[in-house]
Amino acid sequence: MPELFAYTDGACSGNPGPGGWGVLMRAMDGDRVVKERELCGGEAGTTNNRMELLAAIHALETLSRPTRITIVTDSAYVKNGVTGWIHGWKRNGWKTASKKPVKNVELWQRLDEAQRTHDVTWQWVKGHAGHPENERADELARTGMAPFKPGKSNGA
Repeated sequence: MPELFAYTDGACSGNPGPGGWGVLMRAMDGDRVVKERELCGGEAGTTNNRMELLAAIHALETLSRPTRITIVTDSAYVKNGVTGWIHGWKRNGWKTASKKPVKNVELWQRLDEAQRTHDVTWQWVKGHAGHPENERADELARTGMAPFKPGKSNGA
């Protein structure tokens, strides 16, 4: 049975500013790519952290049945949040340890729900360090952001 990987990334031009998210999904049989799918999107006014979260969310929401998947992200915010901080936030009614509301709470809740039916392993990689799949996810994020950059027509 092939192993599934999702390489995710977010990008922002200004923070906040126009942003995009990208996902490279790969089903692997050993070293051989069995199937590949690319996803991307963006928003006009957002932050890098929101785009990083949306990349992971879209990777999981695209799955049509319970799946074992490894999500590879260059965002320590996403990895640390989903594997550690989220447990305390949920116990504290979505408040931080200092009793402040969790930033991007609606996305954290969506990510929590999206991963519920899957067996997810989270892996961090250093961004912009020559990791080919992470570099491709970054390109997809920039593609997703492009229609929202100033001077671009976004159909409005």
